[in-house]
Amino acid sequence: MAATEKLVMRGISKSFGNLRALNNLDFTLRRGEIHALMGENGAGKSTLMKILIGIHMADSGEIFLDGEPVVIASPREALARGIAMIHQELYPILDMSVADNLFLGREWKRNAMGPLSMVDRRKTRRETENLLAGFGIGISPDAAMRGLSVAETQLVEIVKAVSQGAEIIIMDEPTSAINEKEADRLFAHVERLKTSGASIIYISHKIDEIFKIAETVTVLRDGNFVASRPTREMTPELLVSQMVGREIDDIYPPPPPDRHIDGAVLEVSGLSDGYRFRNVSFQIRSGEILGMAGLMGSGRTEVAECVFGLTPKTSGETLLRGKPADVRSPRDAVLGGMALVSDDRKQKGLNLAATVGENISIVSLEECSRLGIIDRVRERAGVDEYMKRLAIKAESADTPAASLSGGNQQKTVLAKWLMAGPEVIIFDEPTRGIDVGAKREIYQLIRELAAQGKAILMISSEMGEIIGMSDRVIVMADGELAGTLDRSELTEEAIMTLAANLGPTGKGVR
Repeated sequence: MAATEKLVMRGISKSFGNLRALNNLDFTLRRGEIHALMGENGAGKSTLMKILIGIHMADSGEIFLDGEPVVIASPREALARGIAMIHQELYPILDMSVADNLFLGREWKRNAMGPLSMVDRRKTRRETENLLAGFGIGISPDAAMRGLSVAETQLVEIVKAVSQGAEIIIMDEPTSAINEKEADRLFAHVERLKTSGASIIYISHKIDEIFKIAETVTVLRDGNFVASRPTREMTPELLVSQMVGREIDDIYPPPPPDRHIDGAVLEVSGLSDGYRFRNVSFQIRSGEILGMAGLMGSGRTEVAECVFGLTPKTSGETLLRGKPADVRSPRDAVLGGMALVSDDRKQKGLNLAATVGENISIVSLEECSRLGIIDRVRERAGVDEYMKRLAIKAESADTPAASLSGGNQQKTVLAKWLMAGPEVIIFDEPTRGIDVGAKREIYQLIRELAAQGKAILMISSEMGEIIGMSDRVIVMADGELAGTLDRSELTEEAIMTLAANLGPTGKGVR
């Protein structure tokens, strides 16, 4: 093996029952390299990495570290060999602090060798402050993980993995819940890790990121190796074609020519929750896709959750079809014709212990019932209809939701809400953590819903998504509405100027 090869995985195969997840795969990672691992959901990326960190054992194949054959039987053994992974799905201990989560299992101790050994909380806090400051993250070490947003939680997990001093760091969708400014900060730190000799395996569905940060790209499809080559020899079009096995043109489908945007369906005036955002006003018209942009902590998700009744308001008014709507709970919102596709499908959108069918019908059980008894035939007919309409890839409605790919889990969440027949649909990070093919399907669905006259609010951290899909964009900054941009004004510079409060008055340009 070449002296530059840090990791070699050779002839790796893995099956789960009758499903062949990996088929004789080879993968090589050089020292000090940022290597992108690409493929659609279900291509085998996560399975290959779980074998590398000891969650799964390969059915056949070999792993070499620094030229020596190794068997990695557990995540603890992987970490001991200098391999750490930042998982796409985050599972922090919610009632512990940021500092305690960062150093869980490797706490700083006082009197470490004596009978009265205790956690040195002062040092733990100080080390946490230094780590967070190194990333430019303004989160208190004492903050409870439960109170953090998805984006903040993901940043803490990134810091945790980096702090473990690993020589191989696997990053699985590390920017799926953070905005471009935060992603650029992450990329700068990744470059520093590379310079220090660390090797990075970078998994992402954001094609532009790959060409910004990775030196080498390996593509998997359906558990098979497709290609591996320097990024400079690739194009976005070629990469997408290799990932999906077909050409995907116009990832952001244009509005249909006969689409009509009519009167306001949802009007929000002077909405405040007392501390996270204040005096927010906007309206969404029938057939319109209103984008909502802003940096992490700007209040985007908090506004959506308040509108939907998940959190209480302290002031403000909501009108639905011109009539006052007293939305104090999600039930009130659903009865009023609203739906919220949340930013975290596993924690907020799905019951992973339930089947696909049970997840889809949960909001519509009253409509599927007579005299308080669920009509299972009617329920199943509705479930089957939406599984077919959204092309959900599952063996049947009885398939466990936890077994689906990310894209099909997201479609299941969408099916749940569409079966309820809403007029207003709030999408919070609708394509987070799903592949380019599934993204195209979600965008097409959003376009179709708008063409049907639905009022759409789409919150996203992806500039391309906001610009490619929105008819208008409202931008949040520091808990306030910084400005509104019409479609003709949509540029990354215009959005970021408002998001960073860089308008003429320091509070947006309009």
